Amino acid sequence: MKPPAYNAEEVQQISQEQGERNVAMAVCVQLAGRAIIRVVARCEEAQDNRNLDLSECQLMQVPDAVYHLMRHTELKSCDLSGNVITKIPPKFAVKFSLITELNLSHNQMSKLPEELSELQALERLDISYNAFIALPVVTFRIPQLKRLLANNNSIIEIDVEMLRHSPALEFIDLKENPLPARIHDHLQDLSLRLRIDLSSRQREEWEDLSV
Repeated sequence: MKPPAYNAEEVQQISQEQGERNVAMAVCVQLAGRAIIRVVARCEEAQDNRNLDLSECQLMQVPDAVYHLMRHTELKSCDLSGNVITKIPPKFAVKFSLITELNLSHNQMSKLPEELSELQALERLDISYNAFIALPVVTFRIPQLKRLLANNNSIIEIDVEMLRHSPALEFIDLKENPLPARIHDHLQDLSLRLRIDLSSRQREEWEDLSV
């Protein structure tokens, strides 16, 4: 079989496209390399100050290498904000069991693993600016959790009874969520027990009907 024949113009176009692909690949490799260097450097810092800051590191998940690098460090806090993480693996709670603060804001998460309830020392959890449509019930089972930031999500569902019986929760931020009026009213009834920040109650369509 004869190889396909190209004229000079087609050869030039193919060569240009290949060159553009090579440049794009080189840029991606360079960016990935910088991201890896940044992650390793921040893990080394955390070995000294016990505060792991992996914010704005272009992460789609927590790399296994992070668990390996931090295996001899008892972390106090972990910041994973400003990435494109969609989920946290169950082993996270096992590897970082002593953290008191966890920042997962500005990611693309819609669920949390049940294993987070094993974070016995966690007092502050930030899941704001994500893609949650229901407030994760595991947050009501974290024994020492005092502050929960869940603003700027798409939350329409909350188990108010479980929230009522959360063991240590003192403050929850639910601003900028499309909460149904019924849930909004139930949450206001809880305001004597804990502090809840809410956006203005949205009127239901039937409430706008004139009698």
